[in-house]
Amino acid sequence: MNYLNQISEAASFIRSQYTSEVSIAIILGTGLGHLGDQITVEKEIDFADIPHFPLSTVESHSGKLVFGELSGKKVMAMKGRFHYYEGYSMQEVTFPVRVMKKLGVKTLLVSNACGGLNPDQEVGDVMLIRDQIDLFPESPLRGKHYEEFGPRFPDMSDAYSADLLAIALGFAKANNFRVHTGVYAGVQGPNLETPAEYKYIRSIGADAVGMSTVPEVIVARQMGIEVFGVSAITDLGVEGKILPVTIAFVLAAAAKAEPVMAEIIKEVVRQID
Repeated sequence: MNYLNQISEAASFIRSQYTSEVSIAIILGTGLGHLGDQITVEKEIDFADIPHFPLSTVESHSGKLVFGELSGKKVMAMKGRFHYYEGYSMQEVTFPVRVMKKLGVKTLLVSNACGGLNPDQEVGDVMLIRDQIDLFPESPLRGKHYEEFGPRFPDMSDAYSADLLAIALGFAKANNFRVHTGVYAGVQGPNLETPAEYKYIRSIGADAVGMSTVPEVIVARQMGIEVFGVSAITDLGVEGKILPVTIAFVLAAAAKAEPVMAEIIKEVVRQID
């Protein structure tokens, strides 16, 4: 079965389980699944039940697709995502975003936990993403091109919506939330970076580094989906501040950032037309 048919089958199954129209989707990253608790849930679907969906294998990713209301809007949220380092192809990693488009999604909000590279950042801070750097070994657009997806060579000059970023920044300022804006670099993982690698990634213009998000955003933008991105700074790759990191450390730091991230996401959703 070809990729287009797989997307159609997954979307048809989801529509059979939840019939309301949804134009806003949220991807909840490592340690950020509780953001989903802000949604008034109308339907939950296990990834395992959706045809052709991969399965989350990472701790803290519960592997559910949640439908309901947030800030008065119908939304769908992925509690968990798929990563290249899990052994999935780029087409599998980004499969849910293709399905979202098939379901009518026009705006995608992505969240993640990542390492901070900017000396102004501290563990538990929130960074609003204004741009990205793709350091993955391959593109999610590599291979057979389907005209239904959009252009073969999509423009990425506006990967992240300036309008949605402005909404988030204004809201954060009005509420005295400590937030940064910055550039997110995506790497394949799963190992964390060496001090020399942190220094290199910082030198090419990144403010944070993580193992997700970039492929999903590329695919979303190819299909004309508007994107807003936000990161929890869960460890530091700044010279003199680098410490050994465990998954427990990351989850604790994400939990610290999560309340602010949740309020920002709710406000952005509220103001989406």
